[in-house]
Amino acid sequence: MAAMSVIGIDFGNESCYVAVARAGGIETIANDYSLRATPSCVAFSGKNRILGVAAKNQMVTNMKNTVHGFKRLLGRKFNDPFVQKELKHLPFKAVQQSNGGIGIKVNYLNEEHVFSPEQITAMLFTKLKETSETALKTKVNDCVISVPSFYTNAERKAVLDSAAIAGLNVLRLMNETTATALAYGIYKQDLPAPEEKPRNVIFVDCGHSSLQVFACAFHKGKLKMLASAADSDLGGRDIDAILAEEFSNYFLKHYRIDPRTNPRAYLRLTTEVEKLKKQMSANSTKLPMNIECFMDDKDVHGDMKRSDMESLCGHLFERVEKTLRKCLEDSKLHHDEIYAVEIVGGSSRIPAIKHLLEVVFGKTSSTTLNQDEAVARGCALQCAMLSPAVRVREFNVTDVQAYPIKLLWDASLGEDGEMEVFNSNHAVPYTKMLTFYRREPFSLKALYKGNIPYPDLYIGEYVIKDIKPTAEGESAKVKVKVRVNIHGVFTVSSATLVEKKDGAAGEESNEEQQNQQSTGESEPMETNPAAAPSDGNAKQQESPESPRQNHNANVNDNQKGEECEGEVADKKDGKKKKVLVKTIELPIEVFTYGYNQSEINNYTEQECKMVSQDKMEKERIDARNALEEYLYDLRGKLSGGALTPFVAESDCSSILRQLDDLENWLYDEGEDCNRQVYVDKLNVLKSSSDPIYHRFTEHEERRGVIENFTRSIIRARKAVEMFQGGDERFNHLTEAEMNTVSQAVNEKQSWLDEKQSNLASCPLFRDPPTRVADMRKELQAFENAVNAVINKPKPKAAPPPSKEPAKNDGDNSKPPEENQQQGSSEDKMDVE
Repeated sequence: MAAMSVIGIDFGNESCYVAVARAGGIETIANDYSLRATPSCVAFSGKNRILGVAAKNQMVTNMKNTVHGFKRLLGRKFNDPFVQKELKHLPFKAVQQSNGGIGIKVNYLNEEHVFSPEQITAMLFTKLKETSETALKTKVNDCVISVPSFYTNAERKAVLDSAAIAGLNVLRLMNETTATALAYGIYKQDLPAPEEKPRNVIFVDCGHSSLQVFACAFHKGKLKMLASAADSDLGGRDIDAILAEEFSNYFLKHYRIDPRTNPRAYLRLTTEVEKLKKQMSANSTKLPMNIECFMDDKDVHGDMKRSDMESLCGHLFERVEKTLRKCLEDSKLHHDEIYAVEIVGGSSRIPAIKHLLEVVFGKTSSTTLNQDEAVARGCALQCAMLSPAVRVREFNVTDVQAYPIKLLWDASLGEDGEMEVFNSNHAVPYTKMLTFYRREPFSLKALYKGNIPYPDLYIGEYVIKDIKPTAEGESAKVKVKVRVNIHGVFTVSSATLVEKKDGAAGEESNEEQQNQQSTGESEPMETNPAAAPSDGNAKQQESPESPRQNHNANVNDNQKGEECEGEVADKKDGKKKKVLVKTIELPIEVFTYGYNQSEINNYTEQECKMVSQDKMEKERIDARNALEEYLYDLRGKLSGGALTPFVAESDCSSILRQLDDLENWLYDEGEDCNRQVYVDKLNVLKSSSDPIYHRFTEHEERRGVIENFTRSIIRARKAVEMFQGGDERFNHLTEAEMNTVSQAVNEKQSWLDEKQSNLASCPLFRDPPTRVADMRKELQAFENAVNAVINKPKPKAAPPPSKEPAKNDGDNSKPPEENQQQGSSEDKMDVE
């Protein structure tokens, strides 16, 4: 598989994982701290933003400017009761914006700024994108991002807006449930064939802030979600909060301190109880918890057993069981039809939850998947499948819609005015076509039906414009395409006016055929017979979509008007005649959640400026660190170190004073200078120290060059002696040639002795009279001259004379030389 730039992002409330599909499998990318998990944390300072691991590391010292837990705030209003509940546990300040949204107030660049949760999320996505590009050494654009299965339209749109601000092209918002199922199924080689009974697997994902349970049916090469149930406000953090509350009461009673009154102390406490909770999963004995200098310089101690935790959190485990049973009920599966129960997510390791799984599903939980990275791996696989640049094994994914969706319209025309277009657990992505008869523009209002974890059932209002009566004054036929797209977002994607020219009344079947051509539907549709085509009524057609088809449809949603000719039967003589059917694309005005394009462009520009500011600050800090590092390194080498012999005592004292002054400046006036100031200071310092480093380097390298020179002279002198002694290896050389070598040896020996004598008399703190480069040049010239003589090849011996005269039995027209060669060859063959 070629190098790719497509990634899968597991966007979690506590931390994020990024995975990429490579040749040979899926790889989880490590960040700049060599960790796979990047905390979902964004912090602000007077100079720059701090993202990911670095942001979490400074959380205790910069709490009010460190933003975390913002995933729970996406797509929601400030007055939302859920938001108000969340904000009580978050250290940063939030305000209501003019549009009713949430504004997070922080101090950035020494000014007060207000950012929306979508902007904060975009900052985190920017960090994940940068981490991926560093690891992959290529630009990253396409991605698949995970979202909880219980997310509504508003929350999904908020994630898409955040990705757009960060410059990411989202091929799919994938439910965490579906991503987990894909990661499980694509590597299974023993899945049943399509005609056989499916392999039904229950997945339980209990993470930091939510619980999701889902049933999935697997066949070879495809998966289908059967049912999904979730508790959007039940996760590991709820157990942490109960334990922290228990210990807070204990400390108040025994140590007379209340951590709830001190945000930093409470943050330390929640960190410690989370560690304790993890230890309880492996130990049923009493476990200690000790925190030094907790509050008021007091050390605190406490302990707890697993059974105590389970009794304190009993009401939470009841909610877990309720969610498990709902999924089992919706999936309509019996215990004997369930192949396995797979667990993912950190909180699924809790023994009480594992016990509930066995009670509800009748199966012991299995841990086939990587509990932390399964979602990111599934997203990376889906991204590779959707990207046209990558070839992977085909695996068809059918997701489900979490909540029923209904449409409302004007009921004054004597019709119901309401229709449930998508029921709970309906397959997605999916398109339905609705037929309306109207004389004037009308609006459709989309709402969720039933209970959802969101205060407003409203999805959006869609006003379909430019509708006029037909030439005969009758209601015009309007085809409205509605769908839940690949992101799980409900949209009214198009509205088409169907006209027949010349007033001809064609057959309904022919009209349907023409309409299907104009709206681009490639599969036959099922017509809902419940709605008769009378004035004002709607009738419904539907068509499933494949993810890749739907992805392409997103690129160009609206089709231009077309004219099509169709043959219909004439009622008078029964002959067929051509009828011109025209389809006109109608404009749709949309009122729904999320940013418009202008707002996204504005926020993208802000993000680019902040990225530029972060880069400038990084370069400034790098320049400052380089100056500081060089300063300390030089001081250490001058103060009794390796460089001390190579600098005069007076010069050394002067440079050390210069270093002291520079150090004082660096921690006083030079604390917040711009990058160029540090670069200039470093250059000035190097101009003083470079001659010292040069003398040191010359001294270190000179010994090796002199040794090589001496060995070369000895080799050449030995060759001269061997020639004079009559050695056969040199008997092809003349006396004059060897005299040249002997003369060169004597000259270079004298030159080398002289230079060594001069160097020995020169102090180390002065520049040497002869440079290493000059000695290397002389050595090279000497070796070239000597080797040209000593390595001169011997002349080849003359061939022996032929025993018989060459025969020439061939063609007399051949040249004499050729005949001679041929005769010589024949002679040799005779001898052999």
